[in-house]
Amino acid sequence: MRKTDQTSFMSKVSIALCTYNGAKFLDEQVDSFLEQTRLPDELIVCDDCSQDETVAKLEKFAATAPFPVKIFENESNLRSTKNFEKAITLCTGEIIFLSDQDDYWQPRKIERILQEFQKNEAVGLVFSNAEISDDNLQPLGQDLWDFTFPAEKRVIAADKNLFDVLISQNAVTGATMAFRAAYRKNFTPIPDDIPNLIHDNWIALSIAGLAEAIFINENLIKYRQHSAQQMGINFELSKSRNRSQRRARYADSIKFCEYEIARLEHLKKLFPHFEQFSRYRESVDFEGLIKEKKGRIEHYERRKNLPEAGLRRAIEIGREIASGRYHLYSKGFLSAAKDLFEK
Repeated sequence: MRKTDQTSFMSKVSIALCTYNGAKFLDEQVDSFLEQTRLPDELIVCDDCSQDETVAKLEKFAATAPFPVKIFENESNLRSTKNFEKAITLCTGEIIFLSDQDDYWQPRKIERILQEFQKNEAVGLVFSNAEISDDNLQPLGQDLWDFTFPAEKRVIAADKNLFDVLISQNAVTGATMAFRAAYRKNFTPIPDDIPNLIHDNWIALSIAGLAEAIFINENLIKYRQHSAQQMGINFELSKSRNRSQRRARYADSIKFCEYEIARLEHLKKLFPHFEQFSRYRESVDFEGLIKEKKGRIEHYERRKNLPEAGLRRAIEIGREIASGRYHLYSKGFLSAAKDLFEK
């Protein structure tokens, strides 16, 4: 495998890896660091009181890794947001990559992302797409952005600014992200009391408020889905086909929108107090964003509670078409037809 000359990318690169009972998949994750065409300059690991073989595996890896590996064991459980905050503050590189404990990095990930930073000093953050994989890293047929950053949102981000997308929804997954350490002072300490918002959301939103944020539509990691992960894609629910499954999906979407409303209401209160958001204080329409989420909730409630069959079902679908919500929040007449004929 081709290795890139380290001197061709002068910035020092740190990986911030957080672990918690991650022994099952950890070897494949850290081994993928060794396969990078541009190796990292250091690996900083913060372990959050693991009870399995995680730390032992890390120590074994550190003993032979061709770059420094520093392992910090927390005295008490910090949980993911504060654990990542700790790992980030311990990094000494100019460019910091975030890593989960259970994925797999494609060999060109570091090299490819560094190219974007090298092109433009104004770029503060870069993130990529990812291939959704199963326990054994076998592809499941969809990409991460199918769920988190669909094409219409990419158009908005390209035409305007990623910030406009991130304020309405999170589109950046930490495991695909890297950023300039110079912005660390702007987003730390990371709040851990905002509903539906964790470290990666806050970091991306904060940096996008201050600098250019670049997205790469390449699958630079395999994003593993498994039952023990803290965050992930509800992949099975997304494939729902029958009526009961769709009702469960609508219920899940309603709950998510309720969390999003709480997130927006919280951010509205915080905005005047954080300098990284100063450019957008007057332009962000929080009330409009909240109204949009409430409209989605109403639409999903109507679809979830449609009568079983017959004329009453057709009438309710017609009313929802007339409201415009099928076109605003679903796929228009296609979604209406599915509701009419589903079994």
